[in-house]
Amino acid sequence: MASQNISLTRYLVEQQRVDGLIPGQLRLLLEVVARACKRISLSVNKGALGGVLGTAGSENVQGEVQKKLDIIANEVLIEANEWGGHLAAMASEEMDSIYVVPNRYPQGEYLLMFDPLDGSSNIDVNVSIGTIFSVLKKPDDHPGVQEADFLQAGCKQVAAGYCLYGPQTVLVLTVGDGVAMFTLDREQGSFILTTDKMEIPADTKEFAINMSNMRHWDAPVKRYIDECLAGKDGPRGKDFNMRWIASMVTDVHRILTRGGVFMYPWDKREPEKPGKLRLMYEANPMAWLVEQAGGAATNGRQRILDIQPGKLHERVSVVLGSKNEVERVTQYHLEA
Repeated sequence: MASQNISLTRYLVEQQRVDGLIPGQLRLLLEVVARACKRISLSVNKGALGGVLGTAGSENVQGEVQKKLDIIANEVLIEANEWGGHLAAMASEEMDSIYVVPNRYPQGEYLLMFDPLDGSSNIDVNVSIGTIFSVLKKPDDHPGVQEADFLQAGCKQVAAGYCLYGPQTVLVLTVGDGVAMFTLDREQGSFILTTDKMEIPADTKEFAINMSNMRHWDAPVKRYIDECLAGKDGPRGKDFNMRWIASMVTDVHRILTRGGVFMYPWDKREPEKPGKLRLMYEANPMAWLVEQAGGAATNGRQRILDIQPGKLHERVSVVLGSKNEVERVTQYHLEA
């Protein structure tokens, strides 16, 4: 599909009509999510002028201090999806339990999960942040909707993506047929296709990890990073650069654009937790996007999309990006 001024709506209609890739209800749901992201983008852009900076004086279900924009973004997504009959329920990183859509219509077919504002620590310093979302089909073997309906492996996703609020606002999306990027044209008020079939190079010289946690890492992660740091004189025979934005959505966007490997591994500070990132709201949608662009995503030992979640706010270790590097890190874990 050539990208001459193709809007997100037209792109989704083509996916529905020509390729039969997405049902009409899913197309409508994705358009609602995109509209919500436009509203969040406006709030982010206003910054201090809109009174949206700083903390809200509350904590989310993980015990993290919520920013005002976290709560605003969460409410925008809930309100946007309350009308229309395509959605049965939502789950958010910022909410304790699922939110069942008020039953004004026949019950919708889909479940939406989202991290309303990823990279919250960057809000007040004007660094890129974003919204991550994932869509699942609601099991149809029972009426109503319950929390267990959300506990599906990432390979069951029917759509996933993120909206990055940076110098440009971009929406990156997969419905299982590669990865497409849309840029918000503020004059037209619509997302326009700017890159179709994004591809992650298999090899890279860039890694993204929080080096300040090095003393807490497991041996396989230390081994991999030590080899990268040794550069041309080390076993890798090439120099590596480190990039770390501390906003997963931004780090992943860089990797989708030019390659690299992103790691948020298990560490010894909280040994009982398998990782820091959320499987359902962050790891699954990002893993599917990365795989659809030719990359790989594991928890250090197994493919992220094969993990069967046991609870809504489950955490996981994440290694994703350029295929050959992810496979190397995974091999080091398996050897250990």
